[in-house]
Amino acid sequence: MSITVDFQGPLFDGRAAQAMADACDDARDDIAAYAEERVLLGTSMHFKTRTPYYETRITTERVTSEVSLVHDQGVVYGPWLEGVGSRNYPATRFRGYGHWRAAKQAVELRGPQIAEAAVSRRLPEMGG
Repeated sequence: MSITVDFQGPLFDGRAAQAMADACDDARDDIAAYAEERVLLGTSMHFKTRTPYYETRITTERVTSEVSLVHDQGVVYGPWLEGVGSRNYPATRFRGYGHWRAAKQAVELRGPQIAEAAVSRRLPEMGG
């Protein structure tokens, strides 16, 4: 008597691992896009006189294969707008808008849901 076991399918041929890697990439990109959107929403809500320069400097950059960074490309008055510059309170009455802090908090709240949605989109490729 002999038993033959045949291993086949997404788990064994590498498709599941590739789909999971793709899901991680999708999650990172989706979360970074959401973060950029939240920063821009904060600028449009708070800035009294909007000029396009600062808003066009806000961008998302993939730093490593695991990390994406949303930033304002080092605009010199960016820290002042946020409220963390040396020319904010107590030097002046202006305390900043806090649009980056608000975006960070929004991402911390919604990030897990965004990542879960990215994984759910890739589940069929994983055989699930």
